[in-house]
Amino acid sequence: MKFNKYIAAGLIAATAAGFTSCSSDFLEEHYTTGYDTDYLKTPEGLKSLTLALYGQLRWIGGYESQGYNAFMGGTDEFGFGTDQPNEMWSTYDYRMAPIWGTVNGNTGTNRTVWDQVYFGIASANQIIATVENGDLKMDEATINLCLAHAYFMRGYSYYLLTSQFGHCALMTKPTTGVVRNLDNTTPKQCWEQVISDLEQAYTHFDGETNSMAGPGVSWTKATAAHFLAKAYLFAASERNDDWNSDVKDKYLKAGLEAANYAISARHLEDNVIDVYGNWTGVNCAIEQSNELLLVVAQDGNFSGRTASRNPGAFFNPQFSNFANTTLGSERGCITGGKDFQRFRPTEYTLSVFDNVNDSRLWKSFATVYGTAVEWKGDYEFKKDEDGNEIKTDTIWKRYPIHIGTPSVVFIINKKDEHKYDKFEFGAYRYQTNSNFVDEDGRLPAGGRVQELNGESTFGPANQSVLNSWILYKNGEYVGRQFGNLATGAMGTPGNNMFPGISKHTCGYLNAFAGDEGSRDLVLARLAETYLVRAEIKVRLNDYNGAKEDIDVLRKRGAWKQGENRSYYVDGCYTAASKSAFVTGAKVAANEGWNLGVNSYYLSNPDLAVTYESTGNVMTNWTWDNLPAEDEAILERIGVSGDRQARAINFILNEHTRELCGEMVRWENLSRLKLIETRAKKLNSDITYFDPNKHYVRPIPQSFIDMLQHEDGTNLTDAEKAAWQNPGYVGASDTDIK
Repeated sequence: MKFNKYIAAGLIAATAAGFTSCSSDFLEEHYTTGYDTDYLKTPEGLKSLTLALYGQLRWIGGYESQGYNAFMGGTDEFGFGTDQPNEMWSTYDYRMAPIWGTVNGNTGTNRTVWDQVYFGIASANQIIATVENGDLKMDEATINLCLAHAYFMRGYSYYLLTSQFGHCALMTKPTTGVVRNLDNTTPKQCWEQVISDLEQAYTHFDGETNSMAGPGVSWTKATAAHFLAKAYLFAASERNDDWNSDVKDKYLKAGLEAANYAISARHLEDNVIDVYGNWTGVNCAIEQSNELLLVVAQDGNFSGRTASRNPGAFFNPQFSNFANTTLGSERGCITGGKDFQRFRPTEYTLSVFDNVNDSRLWKSFATVYGTAVEWKGDYEFKKDEDGNEIKTDTIWKRYPIHIGTPSVVFIINKKDEHKYDKFEFGAYRYQTNSNFVDEDGRLPAGGRVQELNGESTFGPANQSVLNSWILYKNGEYVGRQFGNLATGAMGTPGNNMFPGISKHTCGYLNAFAGDEGSRDLVLARLAETYLVRAEIKVRLNDYNGAKEDIDVLRKRGAWKQGENRSYYVDGCYTAASKSAFVTGAKVAANEGWNLGVNSYYLSNPDLAVTYESTGNVMTNWTWDNLPAEDEAILERIGVSGDRQARAINFILNEHTRELCGEMVRWENLSRLKLIETRAKKLNSDITYFDPNKHYVRPIPQSFIDMLQHEDGTNLTDAEKAAWQNPGYVGASDTDIK
């Protein structure tokens, strides 16, 4: 996982083989002296290039303009925040075109996604060709290991391209220079290539023995099996119904077999907090978890090609919306990164959980922040009869707030809960009439006093909270109405105050409140394999088997016996305490901001404090009587009667509860052709979705325009149109207005 230690040799080998890079510091940092292509025929050379394949994933987490929006934008789970350079990924507006309309340098385009994937394909092709050409000076085990990696990288890369674009340019041989003559492809051909490559990877990996990149990072047979199962399911899904009828049953059964292997070879963590919450720094225990199947490896090196944006920053609310009462002059979260607020959870995302019995809600979202700096308040004095100064009770005036006192609270309540209807909510910096008071003492005590298996400790009754947010008020969804950047107040749709998902939170940064992180970005884990297998079983009419798979995850997501439901942990506090930037007064700021508490009891005001397991409750459902949250969502999107449709939508809800924010949502809604059914009805940001075009992305026009015939002549307009996806033909610069 020490990425900078193993990438250099592979990049040297890649350079020797004739590759170029999109980054100028590729050569400056790593190309030092004269290896030639014969080096690739040695164990050291071929393994170096193979090891460098892990670096080809870094584009996904390296910059916001590449992976995140393509994988998560425009779904039912997230809307956009007030910073909107990638708004078109959510709205599907006119800027989502073959020539992408950009807002600024942060805008991600179809071209950035398309171009980056082919770097990994080029490296994989070089490894495969080197083996095929023979005359290798190495043992068969090394050859098989390198081939397994190469086939996986190529299969995974074509999986990304085909899932996003519907079809792509298939290149399976090393090339030199710019290749302009390429055969057009169909989705069927592309999925067959994906499946073939992943089958090869699955065959060549020797079980789970690979340790090339370290525990938690190294790809294994289970990694290949997971994506092979996903590829078979995707090819058998609704987006491919125009060609898959003859192979659908065969593909589902093959996908089931692949998923069976992955689940038998790996195991889940016992508690959800050991998947994401207990991140304590680079290479800590959860980064080496047996549950992890594919990650973007990062470390504490923040320079050159190894630098990466901190993924947690994109899910944070805009802390500067209430910074003058909690953070002093800091723009970002005290420890955990900048407040880029790109992904705002929708009403659906926060309401799909059983917020009493499902611990995953409270272990996935940050709902309470403390005060990092002393705030003097804005109270007024008057004199009593004896001439002594006393504080007035003037309405809306607030008294001093001390470090470690809860001062930002998100209440995730249910629609029929009315305890807090009488209060005004908002960021006190702008919403000066906000007056929420924890009358019954339901907010956990400030300071880091909660323990996972200790007793819940509460603060005083009638404690006021400077900055407060609520999901439902008077039976209406109001969670979108906070922090409007234009007015700074509640009352019109806003975007920048919301509970942020904390799965990617990283406290070990390149600077205090920095924007480059050191935490591995998880792209696949075994929990997803269970849900893939459950859907395959539903499609094969094995509903009992599907329920068993789902219940494995629901039981793990339940509260454990003796667990403190007020306790919260993410990747901020402990990791930050190890950072060179958190010293002096910032130690107290770290303590005061990251309190280790949640708003569980505040959000469930009528629930008695309890330490009972909820495993039985979480598994007490049937296909004909789904949990109340799910039945409400199915009614809202108009799904009833059809058992398979109900089951698949329930599994999608379970995907959200387990995998929210984990880079897989768009591909699932796209393959099922459910963006219109679900996302348009559950996400008000999706205003321009066109089912005749938007289930695939537009092929970059820059790629199509550079294509030529074998004789060097350009393609005709009709030939270019044949490459482009339906609905996008004819777009030009004049369309970007």
